[in-house]
Amino acid sequence: MIPRYARPEMTAIWSPETKFRIWYEIEAHACDAQADLGVIPRENAQAVWQAKDVEFDVARIDEIEAVTKHDVIAFLTHLAEHIGADQARFVHQGMTSSDVLDTTLNVQLVRAADILLADMDKVLSALKKRAHEHKDTLRIGRSHGIHAEPTTMGLTFARFYAEMARGKARLQAARHEVATGAISGAVGTFANIDPAVEEHVCAKMGLRPEPISTQVIPRDRHAMFFATLGVIASSIENIAIEIRHMQRTEVLEAEEFFSPGQKGSSAMPHKRNPVLTENLTGLARLVRMTVIPAMENVALWHERDISHSSVERGIAPDATITLDFALNRLAGVIEKLVVYPENMLKNMNRFKGLVMSQRVLLALTQAGVSREDAYRLVQRNAMKVWEQGADFKTELLADADVTAALTPAEIEEKFDLGYHTRHVDTIFARVFSEPAGH
Repeated sequence: MIPRYARPEMTAIWSPETKFRIWYEIEAHACDAQADLGVIPRENAQAVWQAKDVEFDVARIDEIEAVTKHDVIAFLTHLAEHIGADQARFVHQGMTSSDVLDTTLNVQLVRAADILLADMDKVLSALKKRAHEHKDTLRIGRSHGIHAEPTTMGLTFARFYAEMARGKARLQAARHEVATGAISGAVGTFANIDPAVEEHVCAKMGLRPEPISTQVIPRDRHAMFFATLGVIASSIENIAIEIRHMQRTEVLEAEEFFSPGQKGSSAMPHKRNPVLTENLTGLARLVRMTVIPAMENVALWHERDISHSSVERGIAPDATITLDFALNRLAGVIEKLVVYPENMLKNMNRFKGLVMSQRVLLALTQAGVSREDAYRLVQRNAMKVWEQGADFKTELLADADVTAALTPAEIEEKFDLGYHTRHVDTIFARVFSEPAGH
């Protein structure tokens, strides 16, 4: 991923130095297990650990690979340069390249998931704080982009909190799903290596043994992982789109924090654009772009092919680095989001009581008017508000058919905004009292 959208901690997971360090640890732990079983001499296993403080030379490994055309062999050759050919002769005993590559990838994905889970906690904390801050801040709810009925800004934040909590639960499950390792040898039969070696290596690397591998770890696990990242990215975009809408000039119910010295346009000095949330929309597309290739990686030939390898070299760092950056950016946007309650009320009242139409409709049916007639009576007065700028309540009070069923006091009561917020506490209790993800 380009540095512009990358954070150092996540980027480090995917560096060649980190990869080779994990390769080394897998090989060293495997040697320990082999020595415990009496397959290789103990002194040879101990000799491998002489390289534990070595900084592996990436350029040298690349130089060897240019000749061998095989990355794992190039690494093993370089390791032997450090510990001696005789001491290294039992390294990789009974193993195949995928044992190292697949186990390493899953270690990296688990580490990446741990960072992403911490990122999601930042987003959840910001959403929870803003939800309680604006629990009773009235704003108009919209369907199809059109005014519907009153809600609160707190409920908007709470809705996003619940969605992100589900995303966190999914990521925890995906982390568990991908946290397996395989040291099972060619075609996964353990013919040349004892299953105890796999158990030992996995325990040391924080993984579970893969119940059955071929020559690779099954890629449905990885498909699930990347699909989960894609869903989380879509949730980021869901929040970003709402903020972008609220920042539109004719809406202006909230906007991204505009810092001193910030410029919105090279041509128009008045501009304050939602650049961060627009960026999040774009980053979400990049993360989702990795999902289909991950799913296509599930179908491999027989016990092993490498059609998945080139894909994963790209999508694993790109998806995790991008999502890490996006989650941190989103947390900052939410924390600093500037909310305008007065504009929310002004927007809600722009059509002079029109958003109370359902309450009047229901009251008429309760008073004995058929639903069809009630709908017709309410709609004909509502259209005057749309088309003539009339006041909805005034029109209802002047409609003899309406007042034949409802008294002026009953009509007046239907315009109480508090009616729409009386269950906010119940919703908040559901969202913030239940375990995350439920």
